[in-house]
Amino acid sequence: MSHLKAAPESEQKLSNPISRPPTIEALLSRAEQLAGLPLGELAGRLDLPVPAHLRRDKGWTGQLLELALGASAGSKPEQDFPELGVELKSIPVDAAGKPLETTFVCVAPLTDIAGLRWEHSNVRNKLSRVLWIPVLGERGIAPGDRIIGQPLLWTPDLEEDRLLRQDWEELMELISLGRVQEITARHGQVLQLRPKAANSRALTEAIGPRGEPILTLPRGFYLKTPFTGALLARHFML
Repeated sequence: MSHLKAAPESEQKLSNPISRPPTIEALLSRAEQLAGLPLGELAGRLDLPVPAHLRRDKGWTGQLLELALGASAGSKPEQDFPELGVELKSIPVDAAGKPLETTFVCVAPLTDIAGLRWEHSNVRNKLSRVLWIPVLGERGIAPGDRIIGQPLLWTPDLEEDRLLRQDWEELMELISLGRVQEITARHGQVLQLRPKAANSRALTEAIGPRGEPILTLPRGFYLKTPFTGALLARHFML
């Protein structure tokens, strides 16, 4: 994979990796310095343990990269680098550079959504500018041996924004009509809504079919793999 090419040895030393990058150029430079590193080596530089598998540590890769790049937002409803207007997204890919899974964007609001518009939505805010970092993440590769790829700084073009908006508006309309439990992962062309909870007991309030409050699993917005695969392919010419 061309986007897994390592940076020159002299450029691969992290200087104060916890500090926040002052500019987008500094952030991108820091991300480029990580390209080619195994996750285990990066974790060692940060004095962090490496899990044997990711079944109970699904967010480990993203958290490791956040720490190395100086991100701060975590799961907050803002970008990972709010002062730069950039969201960080790691994306596991196979040896051909194709995404292996959907990409979580943010938690979906299920109540108090009257008047919410796409322009002010958390989905649009999170996706307005994204620093994508592919990670060679096939399941047969141990977490510490997975390789960090070349970064991609992406802003949706007009067509991508149109598709995202269209899906968001359709999904939010279903939620507002009390049909959240009818929504499946097949809804949406590029954006989908799926349960996002640690277990089946983690319920939250939503709108029922007659406008009454109900309890349901929290939902999250996810980007579908054909969408992320296409944007990676265009950038890396796969």
